[in-house]
Amino acid sequence: MKQLIYITAILFVFIAGACKNNKDPHDSHQQEVTKDMYTCPMPEDSVFRDKPGTCPKCGMELVKMKQPAMPQNHEQENKAVEYTCPMHPEVIRDKPGQCPICGMDLVKKETGGTASTEIGLDALLKPTNEFVVSSIPVTAIEKREEQIEIEALGTIAYDTKEVGTISARVNGRIEKLYVRHRYQKISKGQRIMDIYSPEILTAQQNLLFLLKNDAANETMIEAAKEKLLLLGMSSRQLQEVIQTKQTAFTIAVYSNYSGHIHESAGASMNLSPERMKDVSQLTEELSLKEGMYVNKGQSVFIVYNPNKAWALLNIFGDNQGLVKKGNSVRIVPETAPNKDFRASVDFIEPFYRKESKTLTARVYFNNNNLKIPIGSQVRAFIYGNSKDAYWLPKEAVLSLGLDKVVFQKVDGGFKAHKVNTGILHMEHIQIISGLTSTDSVAVNAQYLMDSESFIKVKQ
Repeated sequence: MKQLIYITAILFVFIAGACKNNKDPHDSHQQEVTKDMYTCPMPEDSVFRDKPGTCPKCGMELVKMKQPAMPQNHEQENKAVEYTCPMHPEVIRDKPGQCPICGMDLVKKETGGTASTEIGLDALLKPTNEFVVSSIPVTAIEKREEQIEIEALGTIAYDTKEVGTISARVNGRIEKLYVRHRYQKISKGQRIMDIYSPEILTAQQNLLFLLKNDAANETMIEAAKEKLLLLGMSSRQLQEVIQTKQTAFTIAVYSNYSGHIHESAGASMNLSPERMKDVSQLTEELSLKEGMYVNKGQSVFIVYNPNKAWALLNIFGDNQGLVKKGNSVRIVPETAPNKDFRASVDFIEPFYRKESKTLTARVYFNNNNLKIPIGSQVRAFIYGNSKDAYWLPKEAVLSLGLDKVVFQKVDGGFKAHKVNTGILHMEHIQIISGLTSTDSVAVNAQYLMDSESFIKVKQ
């Protein structure tokens, strides 16, 4: 009897062990608890935790690390996959893409569930000076025709075509001076000075001698009169000498021009634009005084006409090929912004100014009514020809000195990319090469940098 009970107990233990070994291994695997791990988005911090929190080094929120894919049952595989925007949940798509509202990448969302917000570390484990993790809005180059408007700065100067000189026709001494200051306004026919000249005195005596002793010799008399006129004596003075039969001790010098009088720098005129613009040298007292001597042919005074002026506009290198003779110009004076006026480019100087690295465009205008002060600054808007090209917002291009960089959209962020640019027009910049119409770039490149950043572009 005891032997039968012992055999029955052994059989029961054997059957129980067999039933335990027949359990579904898949069910056992699902019961295992997978432990989540969290890490800092900055790879160099090397921080790993088994629960959410903040990085003890940089303070950033720890992100969940991707785990190996788990076996899914048949019910989960049949669920439809949708994609939505983390910022705009109302946007739902059946395939990956970008949010039409903010431009962020859509994330996976199971039907009836919540959006998957796990962030992979593959996009973060890249050099920080080549790759930026961000979800800011993007844009692309656009091909269109732009009406070019070029902004330039310049100054107002006298028109040299309207400049006159008052010269001494004989050697002599200034007995009386009727102008005292530079920039003094004079009119045509106004008396400027009286000169004593032995040469003119002798010519008068010869005329009076002929009139008295050889009145019938009209040829010699006319020649003597012509000589006095050529030496600077006026017709009225000549008639007074003939009528009174007395020589004039001095002759009067009159102006043939109206305008502002300035002292000549010497025997020859220096009408360069630099001298014309330097008005500060022209407002002092005249250095020419009564009793001083002048030489025959010497330029004593220069008369500038303020009613005829030109604007000298500085055209920088990038825009020099866009400005042509005849282009329409709108000029805004700094002294009177409400007196802006229209004109056209009359002349482009055929030389390059090394000191300012500019070409100079001249715009002639009548200053009679405008009364813009000579030497004042102006802002000009030159309307050039149209330009058919690819354009980007100027904020999308970052200048690194000689290089220009954009941040091109790639998986999970932006990559620095070098481009070749052309002219800057209004709020857009021309893209010559480096991008295609399908490339997306950050709208604001400066937003992806800080004061301590530097960018490395792969060639």
